[in-house]
Amino acid sequence: MREYLTAIALMAAATTLGAQAASDNMASDKTMSQPASTSMMTPAQRYAKPTDEQLRKRLTPLQYEVTQEEATEQPFKNPYWNEKRAGIYVDVVTGEPLFSSRDKFKSGTGWPSFTRPIRPDAVVKERDFKLIWPRTEVRSRYGDSHLGHVFDDGPQPTGLRYCVNSAALRFIPRDELVAAGYAEYLGDL
Repeated sequence: MREYLTAIALMAAATTLGAQAASDNMASDKTMSQPASTSMMTPAQRYAKPTDEQLRKRLTPLQYEVTQEEATEQPFKNPYWNEKRAGIYVDVVTGEPLFSSRDKFKSGTGWPSFTRPIRPDAVVKERDFKLIWPRTEVRSRYGDSHLGHVFDDGPQPTGLRYCVNSAALRFIPRDELVAAGYAEYLGDL
């Protein structure tokens, strides 16, 4: 009985810490940021999706519509389609790393385009039948944010074009990676 009560107390403490981590994961501005200490957290904990109420407060209307309602922003009228600095692109909802500037290319579409995600498992692909022809939707793994779509008309080495909405992303320049908690991604640039 004593072990049972101890286990329940530990689970309650872990739940409280997880809720605090998710709360700490929210920034005071319109974007999300990483908690100060994440070394002991699993990726699912580190990049926990905030509640809908938190998202509505933290995201711009366009960011919310794109990531939560699968909207598409206008081409050429978004902040990252022509971004050329070295850095990484993270989910605006959770901060999970998604793409590297190393894999970004000029597609002529007016949206940020990449040949691959920063890690093979960084995104989830789902079949999408919202238009006349089937497409492959791309979503963030932990935040389940709608990012855009992937097409097979990209350049080598992958032949893929991950066409992503800027509104689903936050760009972290190379010189800010360490301070933002993403030092491990310096080698991906």
